[in-house]
Amino acid sequence: MVFGQVVIGPPGSGKTTYCNGMSQFLSLVGRKVAVINLDPANDALPYECAINIEDLIKLSDVMSEHSLGPNGGLVYCMDYLEMNIDWLEEKLKPFIEDHYFLFDFPGQVELFSLHTNARNIINKLVKKLDLRLTAVHLVDAHLCCDPGKYVSALLLSLSTMLHLELPHINVLSKIDLIENYGNLAFNLDFYTDVQDLSYLQYHLDQDPRSAKYRKLTKKLCDVIDDFSLVNFTTLDIQDKESVGNLVKLIDKSNGYIFSSIDSSAVEFSKIAAAPLDWDYYRTAAVQEKYMKDDEIIQKTSGMQ
Repeated sequence: MVFGQVVIGPPGSGKTTYCNGMSQFLSLVGRKVAVINLDPANDALPYECAINIEDLIKLSDVMSEHSLGPNGGLVYCMDYLEMNIDWLEEKLKPFIEDHYFLFDFPGQVELFSLHTNARNIINKLVKKLDLRLTAVHLVDAHLCCDPGKYVSALLLSLSTMLHLELPHINVLSKIDLIENYGNLAFNLDFYTDVQDLSYLQYHLDQDPRSAKYRKLTKKLCDVIDDFSLVNFTTLDIQDKESVGNLVKLIDKSNGYIFSSIDSSAVEFSKIAAAPLDWDYYRTAAVQEKYMKDDEIIQKTSGMQ
């Protein structure tokens, strides 16, 4: 079995930086990593690329030959890759035996919430090459500072989870920069655990643009609550402890942690169970590290 990650997320969420940092971390812990760039718009790669879609098709050529914009060109490139999936399979085969895969996908969200080409590409690779993949969906943490943007991020995350049908982890990336965009209305765990969204209504009403769509926003929040699927973990890609905690989550979701274990069902359940202090490291420790003490006290008292 071969394991890996499908790295997705909106433009600017840090996918390429993530792939660079994650590949370095995994190499340091002894894994052979192959990074596969499937974003034809990504022409400045900071990492060593094992496979590059530009060897198959170039976005600039598509845009000029078919008079398409960047978004239309990316959809065309994904359609072309789907039709030529044999090319990607042949490129991957030399790495199958002993490498861990990182697939760096484009940032256009419609590819993972509306179109089927990216999903079909992933499904074909999973079936033909027996891959065990986890979707790592990056969302910029600064969206938590704006209630309207946070609700949009929740909807996008939910839609992507339902569309891809993969083991899925939503990540608030750039958590170290969260306070650069303003203060959070609630403690960090409110946003990571996606707690009662009705508390956001007051803050949404303070923005005239959001207040205009109050009923629509409430219905969208009800949809998110009804599915009860979305939550987030946090990531500072420059902090090895933060990256390590995320790797543990990913390894459990795609089964990597169990791949070399020959044990009983009881032992498997012990490994799969989260440690008792996991919630602390996931939220409280992150909040203590990246948020000021006086703001933490203020938010805690405001929720009581």
